[in-house]
Amino acid sequence: MMYRLLFLICILSWMCGGSAAAAQNGPAASGGPAAQAASPAIGEASPIHFEDASDKAHIDFVHSFGSAQLGSLLEGTGAGCVWFDYNNDGLPDLYVVNGRPLEDWMHPHPLAVKPDPPPHNHLYRNNGDGTFTDVTDKAGLAPDLYSVAVTAADYDNDGYEDLLVTGYGRAILYHNDGNGHFTDVTEKAGIKVDGWSISSTWLDYDRDGCVDLFVGRYVKFDPKYRAFYGADNYPGPLDYEGETNRLYHNNCNGTFTDVTDKSGIGAFVGRTMGVTAADFDGDGWDDIYVANDRTENFLFRNKHDGTFEEVGNDTGTAFGQNGESTSAMGPVFADLEGKGKLDLWVTDGRYNRMLSNTGKMGFDDIGATNGVSQANAQYVSWGSGVYDFDNDGNLDILIFHGGLIFLIPQEHTLFRGMGNGRFDDVSREAGAVINKRSVARGACFADYDNDGKMDAFLVNLGARGALVHNISTDTGHWVAIKLKGTKSNRDGIGARVDVYAGGKHYMAERVAESGYLSQNDNRLHFGLGAASEVEKIVVHWPSGQEQTVEKQGVDRVLTVEEPR
Repeated sequence: MMYRLLFLICILSWMCGGSAAAAQNGPAASGGPAAQAASPAIGEASPIHFEDASDKAHIDFVHSFGSAQLGSLLEGTGAGCVWFDYNNDGLPDLYVVNGRPLEDWMHPHPLAVKPDPPPHNHLYRNNGDGTFTDVTDKAGLAPDLYSVAVTAADYDNDGYEDLLVTGYGRAILYHNDGNGHFTDVTEKAGIKVDGWSISSTWLDYDRDGCVDLFVGRYVKFDPKYRAFYGADNYPGPLDYEGETNRLYHNNCNGTFTDVTDKSGIGAFVGRTMGVTAADFDGDGWDDIYVANDRTENFLFRNKHDGTFEEVGNDTGTAFGQNGESTSAMGPVFADLEGKGKLDLWVTDGRYNRMLSNTGKMGFDDIGATNGVSQANAQYVSWGSGVYDFDNDGNLDILIFHGGLIFLIPQEHTLFRGMGNGRFDDVSREAGAVINKRSVARGACFADYDNDGKMDAFLVNLGARGALVHNISTDTGHWVAIKLKGTKSNRDGIGARVDVYAGGKHYMAERVAESGYLSQNDNRLHFGLGAASEVEKIVVHWPSGQEQTVEKQGVDRVLTVEEPR
């Protein structure tokens, strides 16, 4: 009885002065009436199935939060990952960032014996046969940094993707040298980020053909601060001052200029967790969404003149369903309803938000009416991916969960898209790796084996990660599109792609960072159902060019190069 009382006190104190309450354990909820009506019968096989392929792939990544026991906001935030083809062999490679022990006074529960060598980030080269090789040392990608997140883009348009690694105390810009090695060019490039940098993203906000950099920052973390009452566990985000984010303009010569204040972004103080950038209003200019922890979320609308206006409250994206500042984690822009508009999916500490783009500079929250929000209310949701995992022509949602202030493992959730913004909870039939409880944090998604089915890598807090391999059978046709900009930035970031096949229209935008602390495969993946041919592809490049590609085959990766 005493334990249950203390646990309740802890949850209430966290909600009032820190972050969202740790979720209860339990089987996945069935959701509201719409979700229940579509649920498969018990024992019926899910059309989507995953396995843990970590051992088979030779990936043995173990995350470290740097101490003997979870004891601070820094330790509990976790880490993310990115899939990117660093050697241009057509195979997505995996880079996972990691925490590490800091000085003893910075940890409430320091390790008695420090690991030697200390935990570090890892780069796994894709061998093309379902296995990976750890090439971290050769690549020079094991910084002395408590790393949190990572994002990739070819910032100098030389044909090789570079990396920005964020973490506590600084951020590092790595230039891809094109020979398997990366060089720290942070100082040379003019990137100077102090404090605690977290999720960041690339976007060409002024459409000059060079990607710019948005760096999110969390809070002004004080490692010396401790909670007075033991039941509080450790101080939450509201116990620290918020932070401003940073925006760096790419000068197209390998250097950047800090335009945070000039752009208007520096006027807003938040507690950034996840960020992403996309053209939500369809005007051809990328906007920025910032998911904040216990602070209203920001939607920075691009004004086309190098400045942004914050329209979160005006568009219905700033607050939760009850007008509260939520513990927002990872945002994803995707056409969830198949209407040709970018909707917004945001994982949260309680009710995940599914925001339908009305096309009138606003969003409607439909998560409660279709049962998706209720089904995840018992969990704390972190990394997630919105992809067509069974290639039936409807986007699905895979969400990873884990305890917040305690290391409480939780099972994960898979919603299968049924069309028109409706989803069916098929978690229990999706495989042991989905139903195995873990303390999830960041997750990145890619078709790493090029079989046309989207996979994922999951980072678990203070534990071994998991390569989540999609082994679904009887799936539909697909096409993956790799963009190559010429007048636009080399990666095609900010390009909108429309695919027409089998009488249906599919739309997606090439984005950088997506979800929580992570970034996905740079190839746009489209499930096509029974369609045996792609009738037409239309690419709307950031340069303003519109390119049409007619009559293409399915079940292939197609490279589309922008006309010069």
